[in-house]
Amino acid sequence: MRDFKSARAPEPNAKWLRLRVKLLAFFFVGLLMAAFGRAVFLQVFERDKLRGLAQDQYVRQIEIPARRGDIFDRRGTPFAQSVEVDSIWVDPSMLPDVRQASRALAKALKLDVEDLQAKLGRARRFVWVKRQVTPREVEAVKALGLPGFGFTKEPKRFYPQKELGAHVVGMVGLDGHGLEGLELAFEDELSGQNSRLSGFRDAKGRKLMLTGAPDTLERQGAAVTLTLDRHLQFVAERALSRAVEEAKGVAGMAVVLDPKTGELLAIANHPRFNPNTPEKEVRASVRNRAALDSFEPGSTMKSFVVAAALEQKAIKPDDTFYCENGSWRVGRHTIHDTHQYGWLTPQRVLQVSSNICAAKIAQLLGREKLVKTYLDFGFGERTGLALPGEARGSIPFPKAEVSLATQSFGQGMTTTAVQLAAAWGALANGGTLMRPYLVSKVVDPDGVVLLENRPTQVRQVVSQATAKKVVSMLESVVTKEGTAPKAAMEDYRVAGKTGTAQKADPVARGYSDKRLASFVGMVPAENPRVVILVIVDEPKTDVYGGQVAAPAFKEIATAAMAHLAVPPSREVPLPSTALPVAAAVPAVAKAVAARPVVEEVVLENVEPGSVRVPDVVGQAGRDAVTKLLTAALEPQLLGSGRVVSQTPAAGALVEKGARVTLELVTRQ
Repeated sequence: MRDFKSARAPEPNAKWLRLRVKLLAFFFVGLLMAAFGRAVFLQVFERDKLRGLAQDQYVRQIEIPARRGDIFDRRGTPFAQSVEVDSIWVDPSMLPDVRQASRALAKALKLDVEDLQAKLGRARRFVWVKRQVTPREVEAVKALGLPGFGFTKEPKRFYPQKELGAHVVGMVGLDGHGLEGLELAFEDELSGQNSRLSGFRDAKGRKLMLTGAPDTLERQGAAVTLTLDRHLQFVAERALSRAVEEAKGVAGMAVVLDPKTGELLAIANHPRFNPNTPEKEVRASVRNRAALDSFEPGSTMKSFVVAAALEQKAIKPDDTFYCENGSWRVGRHTIHDTHQYGWLTPQRVLQVSSNICAAKIAQLLGREKLVKTYLDFGFGERTGLALPGEARGSIPFPKAEVSLATQSFGQGMTTTAVQLAAAWGALANGGTLMRPYLVSKVVDPDGVVLLENRPTQVRQVVSQATAKKVVSMLESVVTKEGTAPKAAMEDYRVAGKTGTAQKADPVARGYSDKRLASFVGMVPAENPRVVILVIVDEPKTDVYGGQVAAPAFKEIATAAMAHLAVPPSREVPLPSTALPVAAAVPAVAKAVAARPVVEEVVLENVEPGSVRVPDVVGQAGRDAVTKLLTAALEPQLLGSGRVVSQTPAAGALVEKGARVTLELVTRQ
C-alpha cells in the first residue's frame, strides 16, 4: 500500500520555524557576548574608576596633620607644644535640610550662618565644619542629632609660656604650618609626616569602623632645644616693657648673651604678643625687631673705634685729644657734643661720650681700618640665627670726611641688636668673637640628632690686652662722672656704654628729632658672664640711653647674676635697712635655728609634689637663689643686695616650681 503521507512535500511553515529558532539563538548569543564584553570592559578597563566610585560611597579618608615637635628652652621648659583636639566634619549629602542644619550649627559653634551655608552647599561628600574645637562645642554638635557628622583628632599648637619668648618661637597657622620665627625657620624639622585615616560606613552613612590608626612616632616632628633661659627671658621682657612704658617709647629690644660661648640667653621685644591668639594681635607687634630690624646704633660703637686705634697703635691710652669745646666744623657740617669739653684721654672720651674726639680718633685710625674693624667685629653680615628675614646691616665706605666722623659714633651705618651684642661679646671675651646662636640642637623622635650647635670662634678681632684695656676704660661710664651711673651695681663691677642715635627720616632724607636710646654692658667686668643690650625706640620722657635704658640693664643684670650664681665682685656687708629685720633673732640663735628648717624639708613627709619654703632672709641674693632652686622653687628678685623679706614665708607648704618673691636691699 502506498504511503501518501511520506510522499507529500514539506510545508513552508517548518522552514520559517527553523529560521526563527536560529535567529533567536543568534540573538541570545549576541546578548551573551555583549554582556561578556561589557563585563570585561568594566572589570578590566574601568576597574580603577569603579573601585574609586564604590569606595567613595562607603569609605571616607581624612588627612590627619602630623604632630609638630616641641620647642624647649635650655633647661627643658616647653615654649611650644602640640595637643590633640577635636575637629568636626560632615557629609553634606546626608543632611536632610542644609539651611536648617546651617542655622543650628552656626548657633552651636558661633559661626556665621551665611558662610557656613555656602560652604555646605559647595561641598559634595566632605567638608570641615570647624577645626580645633573645644569639648563643649563637640557635645553641642552631638546634641543636635544630625546625620553625616564625624569627629577626628588633630594636633593644635599650644604655647604654655604665652607671650614669653613669642617673637623668637613664632607661631603657626590653622593648617599647622609655621608663619613666624623658629616655627617657620624649622618647618621641615618640626613637621612630622601627615597620615590618612580611613573610615567605613553603611548605606545610611553610619560609621561602622575606623582603620589604619597612624603610628604616633611617624606623626611626630623633631624637638628643638634653644639656648634661651626662661627665667632670664622673663626678666628681660619685664624690664624692657617697664623701660619702654615709663619712657613712653614706641618699641624696645633687649638681648642677653653669654660672651664665652655665643649663646643667646634672652631675646626680648616690645610690644609683646600672645601666639595662642594670633588673630587678636597687631601685625607690627609680631615682628622680632632684635634680629630682623637694622638701625643706626649711635655711641655704643665708640668702644670699637678706641679698641681698633689702640690695637693698631694709632693712639696710646695716655694720649689726649682736644674736643673743641663742644663744636667742630667738618667741611660744611658741624659736629656737636652734649657738653663743652677741652682735652680728653681715650678713657674720658668713652666716659663722657664725646662725638668730636671719637671722630678725631677715627681720623687717626683711617677709613680702611675703620671699615675693616667694623667688619671684623661681625657687622655687615648676618649672624646665622636661622631666623627668616634676619637683617644684614650696612657698613658703607666713608668717602667723605663727615661720613668718617659720623660712623665713628654710630651714625651713617646700621646694625642689628644681636650683631651689636655679639660684637660687645668679643670685647668681653678677650677680643675673640664667638658666633652667636639660638638653637642648641634638633632631635627627631628616634633620638637622632639632626642639628647641634656648639660654641664657635669666628676670629680674634683684637688682642686680649687691648680688650682688657677697653673694658677697664668702659667701667668709668657707670661712675657718677660718666653717662650711665644708673647702670652701676653695688655687688658687681660693670663696664658699658650709652648710645643716643638720631633716627633717619626716609621722606626728608635726613635725620628727624626722634631718637634711639640704648645701653650695652657686661658684668662682672673683671670676668664677664653676660653681655646685656637694652634699646628703647623713640622715648618721650628722656632721649638719653643712660637715663632710659641703663636702669633696665641693671634690673636684668641683677637677676642674671643671682640666677647664674655668679660670685660678687666685692664683698657687701648686710644693708642697714635689713638690720631691724634680723635684730629680732640673735645671729647665733638664727644660725642654730636654720638647721632644723633644712632638716624639716628633708625629713618631713609632705604631699607628693609639695615642698616647704626655706628661710633665706638675710642671705645674699645669689645664695638665696641657689637655696630656692635646690628646693625646686622659682625665685623672683626685687632689687639687689641681701634678702630682707620673702613671700611665701619660710616654712610655708607650696607646690614644687612655685614662685618665691624675694625683696633685696643694697648697701646705703
